[in-house]
Order: sequence, then structure tokens, then C-alpha cells
Amino acid sequence: MLHVLSVAVGGAFGALARYWISAFVVNNAHYRLPYGTLICNVLGSFLMGVFFILIMEKARINPEFRPILMVGFLGAFTTFSSFSLEAVTLLQEGHIMSAAVYILLSVVLCLIALYGGLWFTRLF
Repeated sequence: MLHVLSVAVGGAFGALARYWISAFVVNNAHYRLPYGTLICNVLGSFLMGVFFILIMEKARINPEFRPILMVGFLGAFTTFSSFSLEAVTLLQEGHIMSAAVYILLSVVLCLIALYGGLWFTRLF
């Protein structure tokens, strides 16, 4: 039961962090691409790599924190459903090039960020 509660708490904080970042970006950027979701997904991918190494390989974070950090916080902070909706919306509105750039950037940058998080954290 404690793991379920920790995932819920982490999820609440992750969702709030994503909302605040997305709202800030929407209020300060005047571009077609949904940069708020892109930033959250790339940052979340990097942090997933960092937390994985710190918890699973280096044991610097107690494994009991894995549900709250990796499943709860990062699960709510990153969002594939928002990415999918935004990509389809761009396509339906006829912004084919913007949709293609968004999809490509999302996939490539998230994979690079995750690998970067793993690599960076292994250095220390």
C-alpha cells in the first residue's frame, strides 16, 4: 500500500511540474511547436537515465524511492498521450512540416537525453 501511495504522491508532483513548465512555455513562446511537452519529455528522459543509474547501479538513492521518482514523478511529468494529441492536431490543421519536426525532435531528443542521463551519471 505504501508503494501505491508513493506513486500517487510522485505523480501529483510530476503532473504539477509538467503543468507549470508547459504553462510558462505557452505564455512565453509564440511558435507552433508544443515546446512545453517537448521540454518535459526531454528533461524527463534525461532524469530517468540519472535516477536509473543512481538507484540501480550506484545505490546512491535507496531503491524504495524508485516508485515515487521513476513511476510516479517521471511517469506524470513525461507524457506520450499529450505528445500524440499535439502531433495529430498539427497534422489535422495542415501543419505537416511542423508535425514532422515535432515528432522527429521528440523521439530523437528523448532518446539522446536518456542516454545522456545514463552516461553523465556514470561519470560520477
